[in-house]
Amino acid sequence: MTRMANTAEILPFPPSRDGRRHTPPALMAAALELMESRGGGQGRFDTGMAGVLLVRSFQTIMPVPNVYKPSLCIVLKGAKQIMFGDSSLDYGEMECLIVNVEVPASGRMVGATPDTPYLGMTIEFDTAILRELLQQVPAPPRSAAATPSIFVGQVDEQLAECLTRLVRLMGNPGAIPVLSPALLREIHYWLLTGPYGAEIAKLAAPETHAERVARAIHYVRDHFAEPLRVEQLAEVANMSPSSFHHHFKTMTSMSPVQYQKQLRLVEARRLMLSEAANVSEAAYHVGYESASQFSREYTRSFGIAPKRDVMMFKELLAQATAR
Repeated sequence: MTRMANTAEILPFPPSRDGRRHTPPALMAAALELMESRGGGQGRFDTGMAGVLLVRSFQTIMPVPNVYKPSLCIVLKGAKQIMFGDSSLDYGEMECLIVNVEVPASGRMVGATPDTPYLGMTIEFDTAILRELLQQVPAPPRSAAATPSIFVGQVDEQLAECLTRLVRLMGNPGAIPVLSPALLREIHYWLLTGPYGAEIAKLAAPETHAERVARAIHYVRDHFAEPLRVEQLAEVANMSPSSFHHHFKTMTSMSPVQYQKQLRLVEARRLMLSEAANVSEAAYHVGYESASQFSREYTRSFGIAPKRDVMMFKELLAQATAR
């Protein structure tokens, strides 16, 4: 597994006495107040806003496989690691993971304890807002070269101030439908006009290589249980097979075949955890003809056998809900 370097420019942020970047006290206080108002403890907290999530963890757990949607993932306290394809990225306090395309990946909180918990926030990108803003702001520079669609950046003061107001708004449910659209639009604006704007604009700009690959990814998502060929996906993307494979691998750090397999495994895991499917049922549902082959690939990808994974998840869930 390769460790990717951050591709984004470092934004200025006030230095602290220990030389590290820290979450502004107002943002941290707002997040903690919201979590306590929702019962405290650890887990995911209701924000009252679709696509916006606050999470806290008191423990380091095994990497959790999931499908990451295009989103901004911010660490308010602690550190996190994400692994996708052959790559991994680490990011810490007041750093953010920017995801420009749906991708199966595994994330874990690093070093979380009851005394030093992990706190994080995720905001899903709204392509409609991005398209509207692209009509109103100077277009970011476009690069013809294929670039990774997952990278780490840093949170600047303008974005941190917006996040503070957004978290404070979560404590006023009556104001959320009135005020949250403008705040989310402002967050998209600062991101689009900042140093990462060229990458984020790819989410909404038409007929770019990124948009074409995303089109094929949506097709894989809707047909992952079926046999798929690279030539078939290249046709969906309106690209040559060689160009499609190159851009797909650069953007996601995995081949189309690996991507489909990861989608299958993540969905099978969801079926076993959320719908109580057994290993054979989950395997056949996502397109495997052999439950033993499914178990081998599951163990190879996630580092744990499917049955054991389900048991450990239930144990962790019981601990998290005992608050």
